[in-house]
Amino acid sequence: MFAGGARSFSLYPLRVVYQSSDTLTAPAAILISVSKRRFKRAVDRNLLKRRIREAYRLHKPPLLETPALKQRPLAIAFIYLSPKIEPWHLIETRVKTALARIAEQSSRLVPPSADSAASAQATNPAEA
Repeated sequence: MFAGGARSFSLYPLRVVYQSSDTLTAPAAILISVSKRRFKRAVDRNLLKRRIREAYRLHKPPLLETPALKQRPLAIAFIYLSPKIEPWHLIETRVKTALARIAEQSSRLVPPSADSAASAQATNPAEA
């Protein structure tokens, strides 16, 4: 994922890296990274990971309902960048925004399948 071919963007305090994968069985897999260099205490790292995980859990349904994810699953990495513990509401809004952006961009990445193109022609015979 980090070797190349992945798309990424930053929404402070997060950096989001995502890539479609043929090897995944679930529609989406996530990785959450909080640097040990910035947060020496495991309690602080775990708190931030729990907050990111909960925000993802609350806001993942719209992402999972996109047709592109049903064709090709995504691997998503959330990397925490801030040197301090940000409040819950900031993390939640940034994760929500990131998931919406991923859903929008992933629908452009995957071309429509042949089945959906055939069904579109069947519904509009005048255009054929």
